[in-house]
Amino acid sequence: MGRLESQYLSQSISRIKFLPVNFHEIKTEIRYLTTEEGGRNTGVYSGYRGQFYYDGYDYDGFQYFPELQDNEMVELGTTVKALVRFPQERWDEIHSNQIKVGMEFEIHEGAKVVGRGIVKSI
Repeated sequence: MGRLESQYLSQSISRIKFLPVNFHEIKTEIRYLTTEEGGRNTGVYSGYRGQFYYDGYDYDGFQYFPELQDNEMVELGTTVKALVRFPQERWDEIHSNQIKVGMEFEIHEGAKVVGRGIVKSI
């Protein structure tokens, strides 16, 4: 490994230490739009990171599906119970004062709406 690769690897490993490990999780129900409705071409799996959109802004929100097996895909057009995880720091700074039970939201991929949901529990 050359000096530049070694330096890059060292910097990358240093950054990993500072990734957020604490999350705040909310319970939601999400319906992922079908391709005909303008949604994705394929379903999603646990760990999907479509943008959680509300009040005019997109936020990172990792989506997990507790009622599905790890390798089971969410079929487009179905409504599924989902846990959405936000980094704890972002939850404390932004979302804790904004996200409310019963609030509707969208899931985005760039400017494209790929899902719609409702917050069930915070």
